[in-house]
Amino acid sequence: MFAVIKVAGQQFRVQKDQTLYVPHVEGNSGDKLAFAEVLLVDTDGTLSVGTQVKATVTAEIIGQVQGDKVIAYKQKRRKGFRKKHGHRTRYTKIKVTDIA
Repeated sequence: MFAVIKVAGQQFRVQKDQTLYVPHVEGNSGDKLAFAEVLLVDTDGTLSVGTQVKATVTAEIIGQVQGDKVIAYKQKRRKGFRKKHGHRTRYTKIKVTDIA
């Protein structure tokens, strides 16, 4: 059994007891999350898609983490213009506990 959920504009294929990194969601370790925007559910070969889906996916927050550093560098030749900055994207590590 698996489901496709939408979190912050991105789609994820999830199964029970799976851990994954999703875009930052507010909460502390141990908090429960419920994802009501389920796009697809497969139960033993039977697909439910779109408005037919009447399911929710519950998950538990394991922790808040940051991704690798991304460097953005701009330069214009012969002008002496250089600009460098970087950022680290924040993610939330979750564990899917149930698909109901």
